[in-house]
Amino acid sequence: MRIDLSTAPGSPERPNEDWTSVALPAGGPEGSAGQGGVIVVLDGVTPPPSETGCVHSVPWFTAHLGGSMIELSASRPELPLREVLAGAIARTADAHRSTCDLSHVRTPQATVVMVRWGAERVEHLVLSDSVLLLESPSGEVRPVLDDRLDRVPREALRSQATADVYRNAEGGFFTAAADPSVAARAVTGSTPRGEVRAVAAMTDGVSRWVELFGAGSWADCLGVLRKEGADALIARVRDLELAPEGPARGKRHDDAAVVYAEL
Repeated sequence: MRIDLSTAPGSPERPNEDWTSVALPAGGPEGSAGQGGVIVVLDGVTPPPSETGCVHSVPWFTAHLGGSMIELSASRPELPLREVLAGAIARTADAHRSTCDLSHVRTPQATVVMVRWGAERVEHLVLSDSVLLLESPSGEVRPVLDDRLDRVPREALRSQATADVYRNAEGGFFTAAADPSVAARAVTGSTPRGEVRAVAAMTDGVSRWVELFGAGSWADCLGVLRKEGADALIARVRDLELAPEGPARGKRHDDAAVVYAEL
């Protein structure tokens, strides 16, 4: 088995709000100790420079949420991934409920990618605009996407006030914040282990190589990870961000996190 992961801040002046971890070995749903693993990748949502109702930073939130997800998914292999996410959100909310206003629409939150595999199955969960790639033994690459944010009118996202209307709301997009019920909104699935050769989980600071810059296909993206590694893919993104024309939209530089695993 090969595991390669990397993460980098969008700016050296700001803390990295992305978070990633891998647990090996971890029993899958079949209790296959020694043959399983768990990957969690989170992209903390950068709040605007205004009140969020919380005294904690986004990195504090992603560390607590991600740590709980890893612990629950590895120690409770019988729990479906949506229940793992719901439990981790509840634990994290309880950790700062007494000091913070968790009802605030901008309370710390994150996008989520999670993969857990055992001897028989590969389970996945995606919430919001981070990306999971599943590669078959034949080399076919299938992206798993939660495209609800892309369906929100682009003009609505230019203003923080109008974006807040769509955040964790019907007809909008969903992130892991303080409400465990949001886990039911996640895109989930399960694939026979023999049909998955490799997986790649990444935040949108990495997936922009495909989605924003059009530098290659999802298969090309996974090919870079296999041949050059996670650091090299992030470096490619940074080179494109530094081009004179810059990104077509959004931040010039974004936090980046990616995990590649050959099963």
